[in-house]
Amino acid sequence: MKKIQIAVIGAGSISELHLKSYQNNPDVELYAICDLNEERAKAKADKYGITHVYTDYKELLADPGVDAVSICTWNNSHAPISIAALEAGKNVLTEKPLCKTVEEALAVEKAVLRSGKTLQVGFVRRYASNTSIVKSFLDNDELGEIYYAKASCIRRLGNPGGWFSDVERSGGGPLIDVGVHVIDLCWYLMGRPKVKSISGNIYKRLGNRANVKNLAFYKAADYDASHNTVEDMANAMIRFENGASLLVDVSFTLHAKEDELTVKLYGDKGGAELEPQLSIVTEKYDTILNLTPQINNLSFDFVAGFQQEINYFIEVCQGKKETLSPVQDGVEMMKILCGIYESSEKGEEIHF
Repeated sequence: MKKIQIAVIGAGSISELHLKSYQNNPDVELYAICDLNEERAKAKADKYGITHVYTDYKELLADPGVDAVSICTWNNSHAPISIAALEAGKNVLTEKPLCKTVEEALAVEKAVLRSGKTLQVGFVRRYASNTSIVKSFLDNDELGEIYYAKASCIRRLGNPGGWFSDVERSGGGPLIDVGVHVIDLCWYLMGRPKVKSISGNIYKRLGNRANVKNLAFYKAADYDASHNTVEDMANAMIRFENGASLLVDVSFTLHAKEDELTVKLYGDKGGAELEPQLSIVTEKYDTILNLTPQINNLSFDFVAGFQQEINYFIEVCQGKKETLSPVQDGVEMMKILCGIYESSEKGEEIHF
């Protein structure tokens, strides 16, 4: 079978995980790379043996050699690049979030339907081994109906700055950057229920705390401590039409004792914790049991997760599988994220 010729648009930090994963897949040829910064694009091309370098994504998409693309750019460019790629007849893997607004999301969905191509949203945690294990328990009705979930992704200090802290490019702060992962993970495993209402709160109290010393954190390549227009933290209660509910809180910075990542699901037959470590809670013979699977990684493995996501996308491109994270789910997630921002802005619960 002919190798899938892949182009990566955007040569920033997240592209490294895409490029390495594609390089590890024997059915892939890394064909092209594109970035506004030509020097950065050439550096990636040299590192990964990529023969075609572009600074304009429209020129890249006009290249008939490109079969599919990974979009690893700023959030505000996800929608226009995705639509252009679909219209050019390419399958698309776009980093999360799908875009910045619900209107953009609906436009991307229309482009998918028009083109007949696949757009896979980069909800990478759906492809992780611990997620697939919990999904198998759910599919076999071991946990019953999930009626409550809660998730936290708390950073004490961790505003990356750069485009991440520029609301015009990012669309928001920790909610749209890291919150999207844990919210989607819960929603996906809950069976993707329809949202009924959202009560959300957004806080901008601490800034990026560039004054803090002696505690390291990830900084974007274009980090600028003087520019920060996104929230510090967000929380929300999401109610679904089936009666289930999801409680979530996330932060870039917070006066917390330590960083925290938790994802917990509760059903009427059992429960599951995916983070900080995978554990299944069940009941047998009138006794409650905590089950710990014997697997390579009990928490999310970033490198392995991206490899599984990329491998799955290639099988989608080959026509072997349908994506686990279709554009329709990207649209619903934008409704949830934008709903939290809207609820906070209005100071009231919003209803769908």
